[in-house]
Amino acid sequence: MSDIVFIRGLKLPTTIGVYGWEREVRQELLVDLEMAWDIAPAGASDQVADALDYSAVATRLREFAAESSFELIEKMATALAELVMREFSVPWLRLRVCKPGAVTEAVDVGVLIERGSRPA
Repeated sequence: MSDIVFIRGLKLPTTIGVYGWEREVRQELLVDLEMAWDIAPAGASDQVADALDYSAVATRLREFAAESSFELIEKMATALAELVMREFSVPWLRLRVCKPGAVTEAVDVGVLIERGSRPA
């Protein structure tokens, strides 16, 4: 299986940062997520029950981010990856978490992580 289900540019309002002012405001992270998933069953049946429901994944990530408070995006990325793999049975993922505005001279900064074993 080499199928990928993806979400690009998901906005996650959350509390993130190490500075005092960052602990008092909500900031918006941007997330790109690629998830290994066999789409053949959904492709054959045309039923959402046979698919990886990307809407449910996005909703869950937004809920988690809204409830969370981390200092580092590295910790946030790790927690998001663990959540998706555990709750949605995703065997492999690539997750990019961006913090726009963190470095004024850059469009954005962030981390890109991969977790799990990508099926062949």
